[in-house]
Amino acid sequence: MQLPADGIRARYKTAGVDVTEGERAVHRYQSLVQAIRPEVEAGIGGFYGAFRLDGGGTLVAGADGVGTKVLLAERLQRYDTVGIDLVAMNVNDILTAGAEPLFFLDYLAVGRLDADIAAQIVEGVDAGCREAGAALLGGETAEMPGVYGDGQWDLAGFVVGRILPDRVQAPLVAAGQVVLGLPSSGFHSNGFSLVRRILNDAKIDLHAPAAGGDSWGETLLTPTRIYVKPILSLVRQVPVSAMAHVTGGGLAANLERVLGGRGARLHRDTLAVPAAMEELRRLGGVSEEEMRQVWNAGIGYCLVLPAEAAGPAMERLAASGQEARPIGEIVDEAGVRFV
Repeated sequence: MQLPADGIRARYKTAGVDVTEGERAVHRYQSLVQAIRPEVEAGIGGFYGAFRLDGGGTLVAGADGVGTKVLLAERLQRYDTVGIDLVAMNVNDILTAGAEPLFFLDYLAVGRLDADIAAQIVEGVDAGCREAGAALLGGETAEMPGVYGDGQWDLAGFVVGRILPDRVQAPLVAAGQVVLGLPSSGFHSNGFSLVRRILNDAKIDLHAPAAGGDSWGETLLTPTRIYVKPILSLVRQVPVSAMAHVTGGGLAANLERVLGGRGARLHRDTLAVPAAMEELRRLGGVSEEEMRQVWNAGIGYCLVLPAEAAGPAMERLAASGQEARPIGEIVDEAGVRFV
């Protein structure tokens, strides 16, 4: 039996995340904050903010964190991979604008600074920036006893990029277009409050093997995949009408954000859910619908493009080492449905 949407929200709330209150907060931000400069092209509520330069071109910016995945890193004393996650969550967001990341800044807040741990985190940030082709321009390390306890810390990141001037022009999203899905590397950096609740309730040993062979700890700390280089190469050669980064809210909610009022039919049998995700879903008694609304269900990034461009796009992505496959099609009726 699948839970209704409000049931899924209630279950996620018991894991410590109030999705409804989060949406209400964003609506409040949008009503309170007004663009005070005419150069603003995209503001609060999307995957990125965009700012038009007087001399030509458009800058794109984003900010994000790693979420409660940092608690698993702390528990396992493995700190490098979350730095890669931090970069990925930011650069993949602005990539949906067809933007090349230019530079990145990080913010590390700790209760008590441990230079060795901080260095491991920043090494991961540097590795992620190198993979994305962005300069690690600087950052801030804040030691805040009383706000964070000893051994407690959090991460945030900020990226600035520019929209490619040589991107192939593409038609607007329209019925009949194809949705391509790019596989995730696992859980990425979303839904970890539910992950941790299941780990606790099912008394899962993080050092025990998960489905797929690696330990649960290694599997869950696998960094978010960075899609920048293959996608930037692709949009210079193939018309792509829209792109979505599958983050909080899952596949349907994030794809719907970029469809301009149109909808999509996605095919369940194309998702290829990772074995460990399916195992955790089963152990936690999580329905497939709930999984698709909290985790990425095996798809980390989506492309929407004309049907005739889908084949060439998959070939070009494969040549760059990036798998992609058709997972659905665009329809006139609003909303994203699984069939």
